[in-house]
Amino acid sequence: MKGVARIQKRATATKRGSLLRHERNAAYVLILPNVLGFLVFTLGPLLFSLVLSFYEWDMLRPMQLVGPKNYQRLLFGDPRFRQVLRNTVLYVGLAVPFRTVLALTLAVALNQGIRGTTFYRAAFYMPTVTSLVAVSLVWRWIFNPEYGILNYGLTSIGIANPPMWLLSRTWAMPAIAIMTIWYRAGYFMVIFLAGLQGIPEHLYDAAKVDGASAWGRFRYVTLPMLSPTTFFVIVMSIIASFQIFTISLIMTEGGPAGATETIMLYLYRTGFEYFRMGYASAVAWVFCLMIFALTFLQTRLQKSWVYAE
Repeated sequence: MKGVARIQKRATATKRGSLLRHERNAAYVLILPNVLGFLVFTLGPLLFSLVLSFYEWDMLRPMQLVGPKNYQRLLFGDPRFRQVLRNTVLYVGLAVPFRTVLALTLAVALNQGIRGTTFYRAAFYMPTVTSLVAVSLVWRWIFNPEYGILNYGLTSIGIANPPMWLLSRTWAMPAIAIMTIWYRAGYFMVIFLAGLQGIPEHLYDAAKVDGASAWGRFRYVTLPMLSPTTFFVIVMSIIASFQIFTISLIMTEGGPAGATETIMLYLYRTGFEYFRMGYASAVAWVFCLMIFALTFLQTRLQKSWVYAE
């Protein structure tokens, strides 16, 4: 009997091992297309761009090795890059704080159980799923200094000389920031709503018992408990804001006088209008390292303000 049991146990183990091998092989087959796609369309071009950043190439003549000259010129001898970098930082400084505050305000308001909450959530989120090109064209008309609805409204309330918006070096970037705040606030509102609904209700009850006002509950309960969500929103918003391209291209084409030309637009023009592929690759890698350093710094500073349970 012991021998039969041993044989049955061995057969069961062999069958189980065979099934595990089949499952493992099936898993490899299923993930193979994704791995191949990553290697061919992501990792391959990424490594090629790194190599290309040390060459000069206009896609017509053979590549010419120049070493680190592209990086040296970009960092120390390209005033236009410094300008587009300032433009991008200005846009991030305008868009991220106001968009975060607006998204949090909307989330808190829609988390109160008011009537029509579902409608308002859908209405505020709707711009996010709208074509960015179409939205940019609509806002380009809204900001039109002569026929736009915005200046028409400003003049109707007594403002005699409203801004020129997209035609003004001073107001063009704030105008783009206003548009993107409206466009993306709904997306981050949904993230804040998810964070708000994860806060335990008994914390608010305890704060009420202690006599905390509505502002006190928001300051000492909501904000600390929402700090991981806020950190995520800020990081993602900064990364997305540094990559602004379509809006600047459609609304202003980088003008007036380069006031709204961003790093991504400069990268696109360098590579696909001027055909300086090596220099464009250097711009891309410097930009990538900037984003990485900024995100790393934010992650290191996370512990100083993010609430830990």
